[in-house]
Amino acid sequence: VCWRLSFSIKYYSKHNHLQTACLYSKIKPQKCRILDCSGSTCTHQTLPPRSVLPWRFFSCKEGTKIPSKRKQNTSITTSELLYEDLLKSEQENWNDISASYKAMTKRIKEKLEELHKCMFNSGSPRIRFGENVYFEENGCIFLSKADDDEENADILFSTEDLGFSDSFVQRIRISPDQRHMAIGLKSENSEEATCVVMKIGHFPVVEKVIPSVFSFEWATNDVLYYTSLKNLRCQNVFMTTFTHQKHTELVYTEQDARFFVDIHCTKDRRFLTINSNSKTTSEVWLVDCRHPFKLPALVQARTKGLIYHIEHRNDELYILTTYGEPPEYKLMKAPVTSSGMENWRLVYALEEKTKLVDLEMFSDHCIMFLKNAGHLYLNVISFVSDSVQSIKLPTWACEFELESHPEHTTSTCYFQLTSPVHPPKRFAYSFKENNLIEQAVQEVPIITNCHTTRLLAKSKDETLVPITVFHNMNSKELHRKPLLVHVYGAYGIDLNMSFKEEKLMLIEEGWILAYCHVRGGGELGLSWHKDGCHRNKLKGLHDLKACIVLLHQLGFSQPKYTAVAAASAGGVLAGALCNTDPELIQAVVLQAPFVDVLNTMMKTHLPLTIEEQEEWGNPLADEKCMEYIKSYCPYQNIKTQCYPSVFITAYENDQRVPLSGVLRYVQKLRKAVLDHGRRTSKKGNHIPNIILDIQANGSHCDPSWEDSLDEVARHLAFLNKELEVCNLQHHIQNLANS
Repeated sequence: VCWRLSFSIKYYSKHNHLQTACLYSKIKPQKCRILDCSGSTCTHQTLPPRSVLPWRFFSCKEGTKIPSKRKQNTSITTSELLYEDLLKSEQENWNDISASYKAMTKRIKEKLEELHKCMFNSGSPRIRFGENVYFEENGCIFLSKADDDEENADILFSTEDLGFSDSFVQRIRISPDQRHMAIGLKSENSEEATCVVMKIGHFPVVEKVIPSVFSFEWATNDVLYYTSLKNLRCQNVFMTTFTHQKHTELVYTEQDARFFVDIHCTKDRRFLTINSNSKTTSEVWLVDCRHPFKLPALVQARTKGLIYHIEHRNDELYILTTYGEPPEYKLMKAPVTSSGMENWRLVYALEEKTKLVDLEMFSDHCIMFLKNAGHLYLNVISFVSDSVQSIKLPTWACEFELESHPEHTTSTCYFQLTSPVHPPKRFAYSFKENNLIEQAVQEVPIITNCHTTRLLAKSKDETLVPITVFHNMNSKELHRKPLLVHVYGAYGIDLNMSFKEEKLMLIEEGWILAYCHVRGGGELGLSWHKDGCHRNKLKGLHDLKACIVLLHQLGFSQPKYTAVAAASAGGVLAGALCNTDPELIQAVVLQAPFVDVLNTMMKTHLPLTIEEQEEWGNPLADEKCMEYIKSYCPYQNIKTQCYPSVFITAYENDQRVPLSGVLRYVQKLRKAVLDHGRRTSKKGNHIPNIILDIQANGSHCDPSWEDSLDEVARHLAFLNKELEVCNLQHHIQNLANS
């Protein structure tokens, strides 16, 4: 979790809700933005810059729009003209092709909209502080009294009224005395957010607007710390005051381009932490909230390969760290006054091959959310009795989602459990009763006709790779059913397995869903990531192949009915599989895929490439690394052969995955397909479709609900057509009738 920039992993994991490695995961409420609440905070679930989260994030100037130069009559290079012509050609090509998917796309979209209405009809999260309740709906932030009807709530902020109609509320921070509120606003097509500081009262007033901000926290009632985001880098921390003598000053600067800076408040609000993290190393500085103008104090100087995050309780620092052997996460503690790692004492160590998904601190307890062998657990650590209680959660559950816990002295921890085909269900753990409580039955019941199977595939080097499979219990002849395989395998991130309406729709229509937890991801802890990054990337490819082969051997579909879905860095393994084993699959759907690893990692002028060297290597400094990247890079290994059909969605304004690289990949792939067709032109031969859908709006991180719905519908229409699902279902029905 090296991109996690403070102790409480909830910040990482809740953002991870949208960091899916599968494509069909972005449908969000159309009216109400989902807020991610933490203490006195509320954060919209969106994606921070690359160094914080898992997708392959990088910027590329050659992928930016060019037409403005023509308007100014300035010179345009040949490469820019070629780029424009290619972009225009692809857009025209998509306009011609899209007509053939129109009817099916419309049907799928309508069904998803109906499912969405059924599954999500609740309001946005409420944040309670004493008698006050804060909530956000439709771009407005409201304040009401706990016992009052919310229809009488006061509007504190409106994006439309204050000229931010094209932005959504991404994050909220409320000062301890509730007199100030800092609001993060982000537009759909921009990486940078704007922080608006409001003075709360009978007539709320905007006191300050801060552009290009990533994170911000209140150190005291009138002192705000924030980080600035420039060119996808976050390296400066500022402090600004809202007293009579207002001023802003630079507090901290990170010089190393591999490190990304974030700030966070401890649960008890005693310290504000300045967290500087690379992919493998971290360093934390403390700001004492009682003395916010004092210089930050270093906890432990950065040590290569050492990751640590900080929380505070009773004058002791609780440290989540990889320090010691094995290099997996452990919970340790040390006095605030002697915080060096020589004073770190072990509190709890995770078992082997256990993934720490989330962690929440309370005044006398710590709750760890864990994954082991595909199952979810709660480990409750009591600081009073020095005991640990382990609770196994329902077997159908695949994901946790912590709810807001503003007060660290609360006696109950609330959270939701979900799976790709199970809507969120609310649970609570009571510290007083020392047990797990299932909340009242919700309007949407747990799905009972879906079967979950957990498998282990033996990879090339004998490593066992987990697979999670879902299918309808009433399905017969599974070998004839369409199979959608999900893969990611990078940055130590798990595949996102939270509920999405499209997953349920596919199960109801007879599809099989398979999630391949290959190396490079984080499902089995930090070592699982390490064993699949840098010079081990090919292991992830071998894992993916082994998973698909096993699924077919066990009777889950067959190659002509199998498709792979991947996004961003997941495109590396999906694209590599198309080159090495195209006969295993019939179709691939890629979203903003990273398919040109070598060329990107050789462009150190790009703002995030240096940071990525710990994941992919540095081909400029190491010839062996260059050759290794060449061996798996999707773009480098395209050859004249029969390929599966490929549908790629890319974004014209994507700062993270250069559109120019995707365009090159599509052109080279099309040429290989055409050359193979000329060589083997026989009647009845399958001619794969290579489709590129370039979206003018939207971005790598956070497309609007409408745009994401359209994307999902187009992807599923493509897969239905390529896998001939309608013909397949008709054939199976005929067999059943006979």
